[in-house]
Amino acid sequence: MQKIIRFVLDSEIVEVDFSKYPELKPTTTVLNYLRWLPTHKGVKEGCAEGDCGACTVVMAEPGPDGGLVYTTIDSCLVFLPMIHGKQLITVENLAIKMKREQVLHPVQQAMVDSNGSQCGYCTPGIVMSLFGMYKNHHNPSREIIEDALTGNLCRCTGYQPIVEAAGKACMMHGKDHFSEKENEVLALLQRINRNKDSLEIITPKQKYFKPFTYPEALRLREEYPHAIVTNGSTDVALRQTKKNDLLAEIIDLSGITELKAYREDDNCFVIGAGTSLEQLRELTKEKLPSFHEVLNVFGSLQIRNLATLGGNIASASPIGDMLPLLIAHGAWVKLSSLSSERTLIIEDFILGYRHTAIGHNELIREVVIPKPEAGSQLRAYKVSKRRDLDISTVCAAFRLKLRNDTVTEIVMAYGGMAAKTRRAGNTENFLAGKTWSRQNVEEAMEVLATEFEPISDARSDAEFRTRAAGNILLKFYTETKVN
Repeated sequence: MQKIIRFVLDSEIVEVDFSKYPELKPTTTVLNYLRWLPTHKGVKEGCAEGDCGACTVVMAEPGPDGGLVYTTIDSCLVFLPMIHGKQLITVENLAIKMKREQVLHPVQQAMVDSNGSQCGYCTPGIVMSLFGMYKNHHNPSREIIEDALTGNLCRCTGYQPIVEAAGKACMMHGKDHFSEKENEVLALLQRINRNKDSLEIITPKQKYFKPFTYPEALRLREEYPHAIVTNGSTDVALRQTKKNDLLAEIIDLSGITELKAYREDDNCFVIGAGTSLEQLRELTKEKLPSFHEVLNVFGSLQIRNLATLGGNIASASPIGDMLPLLIAHGAWVKLSSLSSERTLIIEDFILGYRHTAIGHNELIREVVIPKPEAGSQLRAYKVSKRRDLDISTVCAAFRLKLRNDTVTEIVMAYGGMAAKTRRAGNTENFLAGKTWSRQNVEEAMEVLATEFEPISDARSDAEFRTRAAGNILLKFYTETKVN
């Protein structure tokens, strides 16, 4: 077991030995670590829950083509061991000195030229989001720019100058002083990642394990059955940052390449549980457009870069955007332990409010999504107060198959209407065998209104949720009706 975490910061390998720094703990966030350092105060805390983007930094790691992959993340949600073996880039790293003069990075200079900063509190995070886009896109479209900035709140500039800065800056195919030093950084990361032993960080109050192979993860799961399992930590980190929970035992799966695998055959798509939601968004653009459309309005780019499909399912949130779609597609999960494997359809896996059928010795290995049958129509819908970076008030997904205008199959899965995401079985039964007509759909809406008992909370009252659920069904009908 490795006892010390190592990563690259300021072009050199940094070691953190938690036994020497009692003020640091395994669940210290990257944000708080950077604020602890004397030279990296640019990163800010605005919300501590991944909503404002003031803490945005960029993480670089070796990619499949041999170069570095640059990823924007919310540092308030990332525990220090998660960046082991990676490069951490902050706003302090962007400008360089040439001939005794400071030269701003192109994204910084564009922000200056476009008057993209006023009070300046959010500016470092915005600059880092622009830097992440600079490294990944040349001449990005307005859609890409807006998506990259969705996770950054600014209350001064009105965003238009920032959007203009993005358009001006990202015109150099990502070339900068980072690309010139990429081979040096890769060599440093290879030195760190040569050791494949698991990380084991034990302090008086916490145990943090980070395995790098799936068998080792299963062994740790068997040995520590009550440990919190995390991957992207976008949900788990909130227990610490917002509720001040002490996370006593953690198994971090973010370093396991096997869990990020993807494959498909004639019948289904098989997606590793560690696949990030941003990777899933790209994978589904052509193959599963209903997933792609929902993921376009799932959180922010920083959140999607961290959050994983397996984590989203395991959280069993009643308002999780992915679960209705997975139910509508008839997906199932593959669970593994040291001694066995089993498969459950997603409906049987979700038992109740944040409660699943996973055993104390099991991990989610894969999610299997059957390919839609010919003639099936699938749609997903999300109702929220804001279009971007907001949690659903009501979400729903439908699968419909017609023969001669008659419903031969319909699946209606709703989130936000009960303690767990579930199907509207009575309404499905009402529509089965009937003509797909507005009259029948409106009658089905009356059935649907009696099927759930939603709660009233900060996002909505029960009456609105009931009305919204029916209106979503009507919208689905208008988009699929036979002319």
